[in-house]
Amino acid sequence: MDFGQMREYMVRTQLLARHIKDARVIEAMKKVPRHLFVPEIERIRAYDDCALPIGHGQTISQPYMVAIMTELLDLAGKEKVLEIGTGSGYQTAVLAELSDWVFSVERIAELTDYARENLRKAGCLNVTLKTSDGSEGWIEEAPFDRIIVTAATPEFPVPLIEQLAENGIGIAPVGSRYNQILTKITKKEGQVSRSSYTMCVFVPLVGKHGWEESNS
Repeated sequence: MDFGQMREYMVRTQLLARHIKDARVIEAMKKVPRHLFVPEIERIRAYDDCALPIGHGQTISQPYMVAIMTELLDLAGKEKVLEIGTGSGYQTAVLAELSDWVFSVERIAELTDYARENLRKAGCLNVTLKTSDGSEGWIEEAPFDRIIVTAATPEFPVPLIEQLAENGIGIAPVGSRYNQILTKITKKEGQVSRSSYTMCVFVPLVGKHGWEESNS
């Protein structure tokens, strides 16, 4: 399989066709080898227009959703980014292409290990991972210029808002456990404004400021 050609086709038909315009995001998604971030059995589908299972009841997001969430972060290249929900590490790798450093939190230890190995294979060096309750953020490394939550949350978690730097941007799918609206927050002079974008469906954010384990 020519994965490079498959990536080009993915970008053309799934991203450009849906009006992803940020040239840096497009180039990052042309570059990052998505097939390295899915289980071997799913590699033939790595560039399909859908989410894919990665084990432990989790998924790697649809390429378009990765692109639009990344585009909304408005990354210039110098930002310190917090990602909640590492998964297999694909979104992490895209963020790493576009920012100074990515701190990523995953609640499932096996996925943290899986993502770490995937990121190593992809040559991503500006990433730090840990296993923890992502809904509480990463207080030791705060503040963050950008925060991205890749799991459904009933509200944007308060600890994450507190850990967002002045003039920072946060992105999260906010709503019920079954459907959400992609929501962007911006923080200026201590005040938070919100704007809504597309409907989406993510696995739930399990944690103190998300959903209970029994509901996941």
